[in-house]
Amino acid sequence: MTTARELIVEADGGSRGNPGPAGYGAVVLDPVTGETLAEAAEYIGVATNNVAEYKGLVAGLTAARALFPDATVHVRMDSKLVVEQMSGRWKIKHPDMKPLAAEAGRVFPAGRVRYEWIPRELNKHADRLANEAMDAGKQGRQWEPSGSTAALDAVAARNAAALPPSGPPGDATAGAARARAALATRTSGASSGDFEAEAGAAAPTGHAARVLAPTAPTAAVPAEPSATAAAPAGSAAPRQGWAGPDMGAPATFVLLRHGETALTPEKRFSGSGGTDPELSAAGLRQAEAVAAALAARGTIQEIVSSPLTRCRQTAAAVAARLGLDVQVERGLRETDFGAWEGLTFGEVRERYPRDLDDWLASPKAAPTGGGESFAAVARRVAATRDRLTAAHAGRTVLLVTHVTPIKTLVRLALGAPPESLFKMELSAASISAVAYYADGNASVRLLNDTSHLR
Repeated sequence: MTTARELIVEADGGSRGNPGPAGYGAVVLDPVTGETLAEAAEYIGVATNNVAEYKGLVAGLTAARALFPDATVHVRMDSKLVVEQMSGRWKIKHPDMKPLAAEAGRVFPAGRVRYEWIPRELNKHADRLANEAMDAGKQGRQWEPSGSTAALDAVAARNAAALPPSGPPGDATAGAARARAALATRTSGASSGDFEAEAGAAAPTGHAARVLAPTAPTAAVPAEPSATAAAPAGSAAPRQGWAGPDMGAPATFVLLRHGETALTPEKRFSGSGGTDPELSAAGLRQAEAVAAALAARGTIQEIVSSPLTRCRQTAAAVAARLGLDVQVERGLRETDFGAWEGLTFGEVRERYPRDLDDWLASPKAAPTGGGESFAAVARRVAATRDRLTAAHAGRTVLLVTHVTPIKTLVRLALGAPPESLFKMELSAASISAVAYYADGNASVRLLNDTSHLR
């Protein structure tokens, strides 16, 4: 005989390509002890993120009903789309989502299920199961419960989260650890776009699942909230500190500097007012390397590029791997360096010493010959950022651009002074990342990663 009780269901799904090879994971938890009661996962073939997320929800609810048919269920997911649609606050427009939502709604009476959005960092158990399912599918098999380490990984993550912070709020070491953990979550293979996309073909129905024997109780520990940064220009001042409201999934910009041109190794000024050089042979190799790395991560949902040739070539290499189109955004172009285009720093120092000194001393000073000041670039980049964050809320977007726009985005996210532009290193074909939240807060998650080039 079953006993009426409350259960927690956490579910997730992902697609490596969106649509692409997809899988889901779901876990049923005891709300008091955090004990894992059941797990389910399945590789579903080619599908979108949203299809996989809905199938994960159905599997989680089904596993909960098999345990306790009379239970009340608290569903927690990092898909804003699924949570809002199943809560009845958003309409279900996509024809492929309607039958999946209806199937989920039939598992338990509506009054016995409530839905809550949680950050992806708090949905690691289900996320890990989804990735295990996709990994199995890549090897031509289905997920097997006996080979799963998701429950152990979840316990380890909770134990790590329980450690006391090593410094005051905003401490650099603690912040870096949170950033690495957040990035590791985002790059584990599954993409979690909360938007309705074209659904791919689904694989055969049925999923692998397991019910786990009771283990030692593990108290659920809330994740440490991330530090906040300055608000974008023109937005309301964000709430500072760690207790701000949950504003949903951020718009995450993966910032890719283009590959090398003939001017790059010589460190010549190469902006938007010069010759618009193409990628060199080395730059083309770098573009292919970063494309392979981003394809392996599987998290990019859209690509936006500067109009300059070197960025469009780099973006094209990534787009070919991911099967995505490239949007061109003029606001992502490099600074116009005026008469300095094509010159080295030493040559500018020799020819235009006073103008160079003024430029180094003030962000309002423009390069010789009517170039663009850093203040003007900041205004342009901030306006571009605001347009893109509004258009891509909840999505992970690759921005293929240049040194100054990337440094400017990072500087604005950190609330750092203009002179910080001279204190950042950005290598050719390097990757950085910034997440933007609806309340105006931003989180710098990565800077100048070149590991894919080694």
